[in-house]
Amino acid sequence: MSEPKAAYMHANALLIGETGLLVRGASGSGKSALTLRLVGWGKSNRSYARLIGDDRVALASRGGRLVARPHPAIAGLIEMRGVGLIRVDFEAAGVIRAVIDLAPPGGQGHPRHPLSDSGSTQICGVSLPRCAAEIRDSAVVEKIIHFIHYLNVK
Repeated sequence: MSEPKAAYMHANALLIGETGLLVRGASGSGKSALTLRLVGWGKSNRSYARLIGDDRVALASRGGRLVARPHPAIAGLIEMRGVGLIRVDFEAAGVIRAVIDLAPPGGQGHPRHPLSDSGSTQICGVSLPRCAAEIRDSAVVEKIIHFIHYLNVK
């Protein structure tokens, strides 16, 4: 039996400790900036933190888990707005345990109190917890780290 084919998604993927995150959002919503901030937070707090992929990631269900890989043409590269593409350490693959959905740039943002059914999403047949975030929120990194901690104590 062959493995299912990977589907590419316009998103970022990264690891913080053992937690793989998929960061989704519209173009210009701050996916790369948030990814760089989260990886920087992890490294400054002596946690393992690495990029998996920026902008386009391959996603596939493997044994009931969602696995992300970078697009081969841009593996190890991430866009830093105003600077361009920079080379960073990266992982060739990682298991995604949660999704971060960024509010669109200049939009209304996410509701203050999320709807009861908005705490999860399905990708490639895998159900994952999700967290809504806004790059403009000065505490966005802390919010996501709290979300990760919550996932790891469940």
